[in-house]
Amino acid sequence: MNQKLQQGQIIELEITDLNTSGEGVGRYEGRVVFVPNTVTGDRVTAKVMQSKAKFAKARIEQLLTSSPYRDRPGCIVADKCGGCQWQHIDYAYQQKAKQQQVFQAFQRIGGFKEVPIQPNLHTPNSLNYRNKSTYPLSRSATGQVQAGYYRQGSHKLINLNQCPVQDERLDFLLREVKQDIQQQGWSIYNETTHQGKLRHLSLRIGKNTGEMLLTLVTASSQLTNIEKQAKLWLGRYPQLVGVCLNINCDRTNAILGTKTITIAGTPYIREIFAGVELQIAADTFFQVNTTAAELLFNTVVEQLQLQGDENIIDAYCGIGTFSLPLAKKVRQVIGIEVNHTSVRQARNNAVLNQIDNATFYAGKVKDCLQQIAIEPNILFLDPPRKGCDPQVIEAILQLQPSRIVYISCKSATLARDVSLLSESGIYQPTWIQPADFFPQTTHVESCVVLQRC
Repeated sequence: MNQKLQQGQIIELEITDLNTSGEGVGRYEGRVVFVPNTVTGDRVTAKVMQSKAKFAKARIEQLLTSSPYRDRPGCIVADKCGGCQWQHIDYAYQQKAKQQQVFQAFQRIGGFKEVPIQPNLHTPNSLNYRNKSTYPLSRSATGQVQAGYYRQGSHKLINLNQCPVQDERLDFLLREVKQDIQQQGWSIYNETTHQGKLRHLSLRIGKNTGEMLLTLVTASSQLTNIEKQAKLWLGRYPQLVGVCLNINCDRTNAILGTKTITIAGTPYIREIFAGVELQIAADTFFQVNTTAAELLFNTVVEQLQLQGDENIIDAYCGIGTFSLPLAKKVRQVIGIEVNHTSVRQARNNAVLNQIDNATFYAGKVKDCLQQIAIEPNILFLDPPRKGCDPQVIEAILQLQPSRIVYISCKSATLARDVSLLSESGIYQPTWIQPADFFPQTTHVESCVVLQRC
């Protein structure tokens, strides 16, 4: 057996792969070593930070030979900030790595020998794509208000005045709102002592409308002069349509609380998605990359070759992001969503667009699938990262729609659930489409079409 690597040991190795966490993978005397901020083809010296029986984690000390896939980061704090993991990797190679990530998940976790995977779908822009950014707040040693992301693997905040992956039209808000918070003297929440009020600054923009929403996440609704400051913000920034407070007084890692108050303006922005106008609130889930999500939607519709007489169930439908554009192309869409607020927004969005063939139900997917009295031609699934509960898989196998469209942001749970549906002998995956919703990060969205055998 190989001798265990020692913490602090300096080793030289070649990076031969990337793992799903975005770290470079190399081998030293037969042992796997993970090295962040590297890419396939790099040769480095690295310092061992953690050593286990089967693997080690190391930190790059010196880049001896640069990979042809290495790129210059578009951010001056890319090597410190934990918001992006892959700014040092060429964008074209990011696409290959993400396609491979999905492919390996279906082989290793799903157990599929043949994987009908398409080239990674992506937009031309690898920067300025995020329509929403939520920044933790803190104070520096000198008392200055800071907003940014945590250093990778730590709880040390990297202060930002701009972020190259967020929509560049939000940069001035990030800079200037920090100064206003400083001037107001509002206290910043301390996660150790649980003292203070302001926890996060959240900025949202309609990619296609330019409307902006500013939300302060706070442990208390009592902020001195907040109404006056909110009106000043609305007057100063014509694109800003609303200022909200989200109340989160729990001792938790969750960013948002359950209550949102509109201080000034409207509680939502308007956005145009796939030909439909949507109202998106401060606490509404909406894909952060509008352009990439629209590209995937159009690709899926093209793949389905809809005839116009289909009945579709859209499970985990949110505010109707996919349901409402689909309703314009088929006979009927029924949306299912456990979040009652999202269901209300979906219904409002249907009325706003004069769409009368989309119906939305609030409830658990496993229960609603058993209760809805239609036989769908197509079932859309877009569950959280954890995937579908076993009861949902069971309900789907009882319902047996002709086709299933499964969209997921986690390859491992997607491969697991597609395998469960295929093992029944009822379904077979015919098309797997990875899509890059999150350039410069390790995350990849995927869509699978399953056909009933």
